[in-house]
Amino acid sequence: MLIRNYVRGIKNYKKNSICLLIDSLRGFFKFLQLNGYINPTLIAALPKIPKWRLSTIPTCLQKTDIDKIISVFDRKTAISKRDYAIAHCLIDLGLRCSEVANLQLDNIDWRLAVLHLPRGKTRQEYVLPLTLPLTKALIDYLKHGRPATNDRSIFVHHRAPLGFGIASETVRGVMRSAYKKAGLSPNLTGTHILRRTLATKLLNNGSSLKDIADILRHKSIDTTTIYTKIDLSRISQVSLPWFGGIL
Repeated sequence: MLIRNYVRGIKNYKKNSICLLIDSLRGFFKFLQLNGYINPTLIAALPKIPKWRLSTIPTCLQKTDIDKIISVFDRKTAISKRDYAIAHCLIDLGLRCSEVANLQLDNIDWRLAVLHLPRGKTRQEYVLPLTLPLTKALIDYLKHGRPATNDRSIFVHHRAPLGFGIASETVRGVMRSAYKKAGLSPNLTGTHILRRTLATKLLNNGSSLKDIADILRHKSIDTTTIYTKIDLSRISQVSLPWFGGIL
């Protein structure tokens, strides 16, 4: 009875939270069962929460939201030039916070207008095209904003520790501040939504799932297939007509 009451009490939680709590309880009960403290049938009292792969619809920002975010950077100060370029790295290329923080001057091929991203410990690398807004933002920061330093990091601290490469949390902080200044939802704090927004934009512009997977550096194209749910124009083309014609 206590278990059932507990489960009823968490029904208003988010689905992922409910699954985590139930799985934790099930693991704890199995431990108790193995040590002879409870009856095996007690585990059966815990409900199984269904988990369907790719069951959710990805959320993304609208173009007006992106425009608001970009507009909050006045680019009159060195730090604002840096943060503006950071925002374009996330918005234009869908980079992760760690990837932005770890960008090195040697990663940029200005002649070919591409960005080389190393793949962890392997010698292989991703090659991403630099967009014109990002290229201009980087040039402006490197020429007119970045402090003199021997550090090869593109984005560095403008206060103590002056001239040293930034960390991932700095990138997150830049975007949290931008969201707030842009008047977006207070619940919007992360940067992953910018990757989803880029994927949605590419899909709407006719890019293939393979192209999107390459841009976002997905290890498996299956990760990218969730974006087919938001391609309403293509979904309507493959939908079957209703019997009896259009109502």
